[in-house]
Amino acid sequence: MSQQGPILVVSTARRPSFAAALDVAKLFPVVEAEWADASRAVEQMQPAAVLAATSDVDQATLAALAAPIAAQQPYLPLIAVDPQITLPENAIPFFQSQGDSSRLVTRLRAALRIRSLHATVMRRLVPATRIALSDIDTFRDATVLLVGRGGAYPTLSVSLGEQTGVVGALSIEAAAKHLNARDIDGIVLSEGFSPRVVDAFLTVLAEDARFRHLPVVVTSGDLLPAYELPNLEILLGEPAQMVATALPLIRQHAFEAHLSRTLRSIDAEGLIDARTGLLTPTAFERDFASAVYQTQQRGGGLSVARFAFDPAHPRAQFDGARIISRLMRQMDFGAVCDDGSVVVAFAETDLKTAHTIARRLSSVMRHTSHGKRDTRAEPTVTVATLESRDSAKALLARLGEEAHRAAS
Repeated sequence: MSQQGPILVVSTARRPSFAAALDVAKLFPVVEAEWADASRAVEQMQPAAVLAATSDVDQATLAALAAPIAAQQPYLPLIAVDPQITLPENAIPFFQSQGDSSRLVTRLRAALRIRSLHATVMRRLVPATRIALSDIDTFRDATVLLVGRGGAYPTLSVSLGEQTGVVGALSIEAAAKHLNARDIDGIVLSEGFSPRVVDAFLTVLAEDARFRHLPVVVTSGDLLPAYELPNLEILLGEPAQMVATALPLIRQHAFEAHLSRTLRSIDAEGLIDARTGLLTPTAFERDFASAVYQTQQRGGGLSVARFAFDPAHPRAQFDGARIISRLMRQMDFGAVCDDGSVVVAFAETDLKTAHTIARRLSSVMRHTSHGKRDTRAEPTVTVATLESRDSAKALLARLGEEAHRAAS
């Protein structure tokens, strides 16, 4: 991976101990600056990343450095080492474990990977459009998997739910199902599991390329961060403070996921919606008309399903669209409609099979952060199948009528 600039290390007068980890990893050039000169150094040197020793720094000082860094394009990682304060949105925390900073390099490399992805997206986006980390609203755009069963679980659930979308799991088995079915931007592992179970779970995450770069926050137990998980942190303390510390890592992952979807949209020549991964309405109409015509000509089945969500619960609409995008079969395609519902076309599928697929998709959307079923997250599902005299418009109109009857 090309570094694309020097690493800037910001500290008080003496060289921080963690800088030695950069020397060992042969990451260079490394340029050092004191806090008073840090903002000017960012402007003049155009670094690839900034590592700041923050154990003895107040909030205003760090915020003054974070602001010009946030304005940089492409994404400029700012890693705050051993922070004792609430972090700005774009400052990634890193806590040295008993003075051991060897894991800092893996966290830095993970952040530089996102910088490279951002640079690629910027280069390919036509017309040029600004995309920034600050565009990510964690409450709207991020989903965190909370795993645990103990006294701290409800409090953590509430604290997380004020800042992000939350999917709750009371067991490791349930957590694994959510990881395979959903787009997750972070995992908070709460109390209620033996050290052996926690160790096994973290080992599995580290060995799976899909999950290795997820932020993972462990909030209990005596555990050393000796796993190949670059964004693993062990945070103890008040739930609200733990969530505040983890939030920049969660936002960074949601930003990476948004960039990846944007790249897929560019590859599809703008026919894919970068926020959900589904087709744009225009592309859906075109593909649906073509599918109806081909089915009429060649025979076979074509069915369509509509997933309608509670308009007072926009988060459910967004989560539902993402889940459908991730889990629908490769030959199927869908789009978000103007009213927030999702319409999916099931190719080569009769009515009975379409009902079965639609039920499976909607069942994945049932979740809550408190261990109880949240009916607001469950869509109303209607299904229709192509008949001999149907046009594309007529089939969608019939689906709308069925939906209207189901809602009334």
